[in-house]
Amino acid sequence: MTAGTDSPAQARSDGPHVPERAGPAETADPAGPDASADRTGPALTAGTTGPADRADATGPADRADSADPGDPVGFAGLHPDDLPDGLVVADGTGRVVCFNAAAARITAVPADRALGLPLDRALPLEDLKGRRWWTLTDPYGGIATRSGQPERNLLLPGGREVLVSARYVREHPTGPVRRVVVSLRGTEARRRTERSHAELIATVAHELRSPLTSVKGFTATLLHKWERFTDEQKRLMLETVDADAGRIKRLIAELLDISRIDSGRLEVRRQPVDIAAAVGRHVHAHTSGGQSPDRFFVRIRPQLPPLWADPDKIDQILGNLLENAVRHGEGTVTIEVAPTTAGDDGEEGTEVTVSDEGPGIPEESMSRVFTRFWRGSKRGGTGLGLYIVKGVVEAHGGTITVGRGPRGGAEFRFILPVGTPAHLL
Repeated sequence: MTAGTDSPAQARSDGPHVPERAGPAETADPAGPDASADRTGPALTAGTTGPADRADATGPADRADSADPGDPVGFAGLHPDDLPDGLVVADGTGRVVCFNAAAARITAVPADRALGLPLDRALPLEDLKGRRWWTLTDPYGGIATRSGQPERNLLLPGGREVLVSARYVREHPTGPVRRVVVSLRGTEARRRTERSHAELIATVAHELRSPLTSVKGFTATLLHKWERFTDEQKRLMLETVDADAGRIKRLIAELLDISRIDSGRLEVRRQPVDIAAAVGRHVHAHTSGGQSPDRFFVRIRPQLPPLWADPDKIDQILGNLLENAVRHGEGTVTIEVAPTTAGDDGEEGTEVTVSDEGPGIPEESMSRVFTRFWRGSKRGGTGLGLYIVKGVVEAHGGTITVGRGPRGGAEFRFILPVGTPAHLL
């Protein structure tokens, strides 16, 4: 067949069904470009590029009237190649009139080869069951009220997955499809998210297995051999069960906190908090658990401003930071509470610094300290504590940083604004 002589029916024989109507590719206008400028359809020849192509590909024809005809990149200076996602546009005859650079990269099909092809040949997509997607969706001959297709996983030739969504552009709600606009995205970001979720599940499952095994073992032993144990032995086993149940509770609380932080739904119930007293409680808990009182040095600066915060969340921050310093650090753990300013507006705030005398955190790892699953050593833990601490501090409108302390160990510093509720101002 000679190029340019095929009829619209022939062009559509292998692609999605296109209603029989006049299209810009059917006839050549003998009056020349001046006459063709009055047409409402895409004013381009398959396989060519130019301002007219881009104006038609990026919006209805009336938008092109507002663009500078001499501007080589079309409407408002935007070129399809500027878009981060793949963009494929087919005209009313089902032929590709726009195939941007991102689409070429995702599909491994050169743009000059795709332009002018029927849509199903330029994008031979299949669903996960191996069915041809364009045949299933039939954008030109399907339901007249359909406006497009939501994003879904589809397969390119060779089995590569791609995220595809489509928009059907009509002149009026039930009219014929004038343009099909297809968006393409790689699945790498989604796969990273799925891997992160899988790692989270595997980590939590591993951390839950040990305490659950202990709880199950001790309770089964007590139920079957209660009479054989002394009261002291029973008490010891029940205390172990209670401690492991508390560990399970904390893990579940961490999971819930991560979910709320990621979705932006972490609630902060503000009330007056005595942070100096909170620090004292946590230090006492560690010394009661066997740590030497000499291991901790607490310095409370005078004239601390009032602090409105969620007391449970403050306990969570201090508990994680002190446990991190005790477990992974060495020497004296120093906790300092001092007044400061928070934010660019100079609002009063409270600064809390927790440092130790251990080897510290390598410089190259400091940017990853507050990410999920980061562990400074192999001494156990889920690697979620500091991620949660950062989310809780930021939920209060504060900031947290990590650096090297004056004696070489890790130093964590968080700043919380006063946080006075609006109705008390």
